[in-house]
Amino acid sequence: MLLAQRGAKSYIDSALIWFSSVSFILFGGGCFLSRYLQGEYERYGIGQLKGLIGILQMLGAAGLVVGFYMPWIGQFSAGGLAAMMLCGVGVRIKIKDTILQTIPAFAYMVLNAYLAIAAY
Repeated sequence: MLLAQRGAKSYIDSALIWFSSVSFILFGGGCFLSRYLQGEYERYGIGQLKGLIGILQMLGAAGLVVGFYMPWIGQFSAGGLAAMMLCGVGVRIKIKDTILQTIPAFAYMVLNAYLAIAAY
């Protein structure tokens, strides 16, 4: 049963799952296709990992959607994406990014932690 079939709260959860999934498909693809994002990974000091990170982001995004039918995969994927974003927050702190530059990574960390704990 799809999450949206279980009540109003689940409609919000479903929308959040789709939002996160689409975001990470775009971020993951950007690791390969966007010169801007490729430059950001160089700025973070992890340019050699951008391909691996992109693949993990796209796999995590796919896992969020599969989670509609197999919730444990959704939980695992959301937890992995939350952990990845925790690392992202750490990298941004390490390179002394501003709070404004760090907020997106923090927000995606919180979003995916919520999805892992409460949405599936």
